Amino acid sequence: MITFLVSLALLVLGYMVYGRFVERVFGPDDRVTPAVSKADGVDYIVLPNWKIFMIQFLNIAGTGPIFGAIMGAKFGPSAYLWIVFGCIFAGAVHDYLAGMLSMRHDGAGLPELVGCYLGNTTKKVMLVFSVLLLAMVGAVFVYSPAEILKGMWGSGLFWIIAIFAYYIIATMLPIDKIIGRIYPLFAFSLLFMAAGLMVCLLLKWPALPEIWDGLGNKAIATGHESEPLLPCLFITIACGAISGFHATQSPLMARCMKSERMGRPVFYGAMITEGIVALIWATVAMYFFYNSPEPGYTQLAGESGFATSAPAVVSLVCNDWLGVVGGILALLGVVAAPITSGDTAFRSARLIIAEFIHLEQRTIVKRLYICLPLFAAAIALLMWQINNPDGFNVVWKYFGWANQTLAVFTLWTLTVYLVLHKKPYIITLVPALFMTVSCTVFFFISKQALNVGATVAWSMGAAILVVALVWFFVWKRKQTKA
Repeated sequence: MITFLVSLALLVLGYMVYGRFVERVFGPDDRVTPAVSKADGVDYIVLPNWKIFMIQFLNIAGTGPIFGAIMGAKFGPSAYLWIVFGCIFAGAVHDYLAGMLSMRHDGAGLPELVGCYLGNTTKKVMLVFSVLLLAMVGAVFVYSPAEILKGMWGSGLFWIIAIFAYYIIATMLPIDKIIGRIYPLFAFSLLFMAAGLMVCLLLKWPALPEIWDGLGNKAIATGHESEPLLPCLFITIACGAISGFHATQSPLMARCMKSERMGRPVFYGAMITEGIVALIWATVAMYFFYNSPEPGYTQLAGESGFATSAPAVVSLVCNDWLGVVGGILALLGVVAAPITSGDTAFRSARLIIAEFIHLEQRTIVKRLYICLPLFAAAIALLMWQINNPDGFNVVWKYFGWANQTLAVFTLWTLTVYLVLHKKPYIITLVPALFMTVSCTVFFFISKQALNVGATVAWSMGAAILVVALVWFFVWKRKQTKA
């Protein structure tokens, strides 16, 4: 518990100290924002600052900081280090600069930003990559809440249809009609859940694994099968530390902010808040895995692997710890988090495609041109996931890798921007190199990918690190001479 409390304090201090430093590096000013200059009543709308924070928080706080943190907790206390330092020095920096850079480019989406700084070829790759990832997000974030809800009332198919119907409506309508109205309630539920669980942890004060107990793979140490701690921890816990998906969401709120000076509380602050949620759920999961009378692996894990236990942990904790009313509110927050990320994922995909093909989105018919094939692709992926026994686990692994690879491209884009504007680029270069190596090694070492063994995987990671460093400094030298 001491590690948990110290980690919580570090996240708050990270926002207050390092967040302000990053803000000064970027230098927000009083220029007219795209919410004002490009107001269209659909996607570019000035919204109140508190509402923008709530929407941003729910946009990025999908299944990741809950299910991802639960699955990452199997590795033990090393999860605390990744959540804290990943969130402060990588994830929050990534989200803040991506959102602010979008504002400086008239609310441009991620592929457009990548194209501006990494070239048109990379832009086209990122367009396809982003849309596929967002469709995958929609499929994953339909399945997980449906799995939780079917245990309360109705069938899984009923909830899948209901959630998709909501997605269609929310994606098509102006952002202030549904998203701007119901998100505050869902955000309250999610924050209530996090606060309630933290109070329960403080009252129980369980004997949890601490940092000084060792940072090795706790799952292997307790005799349970697990993928390697490094780099799988960095892929499993994504949204609670750093997530490329967030870079597709930040432009949505960049189109709704009246002032650049709100960037730190909205973008950096929302990520720190999500890190706190992930920290709480990781701690709760460790309680059940390593402290409860029946170890969590025996009590909760299914035959198809650890990932299937995440919904079971959520339902058990919310109902047993928070009572009837608290459990309902908590489950509402847990269910709303992925749903509210799924709808904005489809919204982002619509806008990214429209931006690329130069199709205006004021007319609802032209929104349909993009939305219909987009939803068809997501439904096809969802049906594959449902019809495969280990479908969720497989899709989650691929989603995690694609998600973090998107973060790699975003971080390199931000690094190039900082170099060109003669700003301290080290704040994004280090995370960019770290995530480049992590994603490369995971691709070679994971059982869901090439699975070629640790020696080959880490050799490829080292080779990619050298190539990335050589490319960057050669490019930077040319920029200095130019």
